[in-house]
Amino acid sequence: MSTTDLIRTFLTDRLGVQPEQVTPDAVLAELGVDSLMLAELMFDAEDRLGIEIPSDVQPPKTVAEMQSIIDALSAVKTG
Repeated sequence: MSTTDLIRTFLTDRLGVQPEQVTPDAVLAELGVDSLMLAELMFDAEDRLGIEIPSDVQPPKTVAEMQSIIDALSAVKTG
């Protein structure tokens, strides 16, 4: 599952966001993602991808920022 698919599925299943709304420039808050939902999304990514998102990571504001964080940590994991 790609990072985009992971985020899209999460937002669709948990918040009822239409899949076509999940674009790189979409602002997470405008999609209904509050701080609690962002934490759940990050925990879901950790569980599914076997990564650990450090607590000092700047919270992402857009889908692209979230993808960047997840992709960078996944790349480090795979070496």
